[in-house]
Amino acid sequence: MRISELADATHETTRTIRFYEASGLLPAPTRTPGGYRDYDPCAIEQIHFIRALQSAGLTLADIATLAHIRDSDQPTSPSDAALLEAATAKLDATLDTLTNMRRHLAALATRTVDITPTRRHTTEDR
Repeated sequence: MRISELADATHETTRTIRFYEASGLLPAPTRTPGGYRDYDPCAIEQIHFIRALQSAGLTLADIATLAHIRDSDQPTSPSDAALLEAATAKLDATLDTLTNMRRHLAALATRTVDITPTRRHTTEDR
């Protein structure tokens, strides 16, 4: 798939995709005879993986390492295991924050204001 198709499929810009490729977050795609990038369909999942981890607060350097671990058939090294544990802890903290914010917003939503107009008393009502 060409870069524009990948961009459409992932809702990313072609510039972002090229950046991910240059940073080693995405493997370099094959090239067509005309020199165009030809991405494997699994690049869609890889980009979603990158974006999800970014939105959870992980750095691109951490994501590059995690992507390498994910794509490797090798056993996880102790340093990689430590990074995975740290990333998991960061995700847990993000989940806790989001859960607390959701609880707070739900509590705010339950507060209602009685907007029934109060009747004004006139001298005739007395």
